[in-house]
Amino acid sequence: MSGSLAELPRLLALVPYLLARPGVPFATAAADFGVTEERLRKDLNLLWLCGLPGHYPGDLIEIEFEGDTITLSDAQGVDRPLRLTVDEALALVVALRTLAETPGLAEPDAVLRALAKVEAAAGSAAAPAERVEVALVVRDDEEVLPVVREALESKRALHLRYWTAGRDETTERDVDPVRLVTADGQLYLEAWCRLAEGVRMFHLGRVQEVRILDEPSAPPEGLPSRDLSQGLFQPGELDTEVTLALEPGAAWVSDYYPCDSVEELGDGRQVVKLRAQGTAWVRRLALSLGARGRVLAPAELAEQVRADAQRALRAYDEG
Repeated sequence: MSGSLAELPRLLALVPYLLARPGVPFATAAADFGVTEERLRKDLNLLWLCGLPGHYPGDLIEIEFEGDTITLSDAQGVDRPLRLTVDEALALVVALRTLAETPGLAEPDAVLRALAKVEAAAGSAAAPAERVEVALVVRDDEEVLPVVREALESKRALHLRYWTAGRDETTERDVDPVRLVTADGQLYLEAWCRLAEGVRMFHLGRVQEVRILDEPSAPPEGLPSRDLSQGLFQPGELDTEVTLALEPGAAWVSDYYPCDSVEELGDGRQVVKLRAQGTAWVRRLALSLGARGRVLAPAELAEQVRADAQRALRAYDEG
């Protein structure tokens, strides 16, 4: 654990520690927390900037340095234990239960331990959660998911026949599974792709064939899991930004393809923005939609679709 993930528990623990020990020497506090004095000073300088909304001098935690000693005189309420409201306790318990049901969860025992602690701490506030039944529903090929789970459990490599929506092509590739990820009710396999030589996300619904290989899964050592804090799909430098206008009956497009944004216009009409690694499949999609959809941007792509439609009509007339 490093960076802010390691600092936060230490910063939270520092407040009650310093309140109980006014004038504690730097050397003593650093030794108690197992850090250097330099690290402790950096923590205190950060803690000095924490407090209540407004961030005026009177809203911030007050710390006094006298020689080699530390005194915390105003904790701005951080010293008070957290009390969950009924709604907060219920939401947290249900969220943890949902997380525990997530397929492919790396450390389910840790989630269950956290759930037990929250339920015990919340007491009667979490009682309504007993009447909530959590069931995670995913819409993916029922034949693919068991094979992927087996590969993850046995730590074996997989062979996939996979359709890539962004390029409208099907490829054969061997992958080293890392984990299952749930996003918007869909399941994705995060894996090291030997073909692309990088980490990729595979939508289970687009896996046309899967089989376990007679060899161990061997992703590169120290491979970090993909950062999903900014969303599942990250834009590429060469992607084309496409804007589509969808009429009623074409809303399935925004459900099926990953979109940057979906604007509801009412009466079932939408304007969606998505990214495409290649525009050939977008042109085919627009033609298949007919009057139910059209390309708004980029202008050159809209012109290409019109030209495609005119050629198709001429071929139909000539036939």
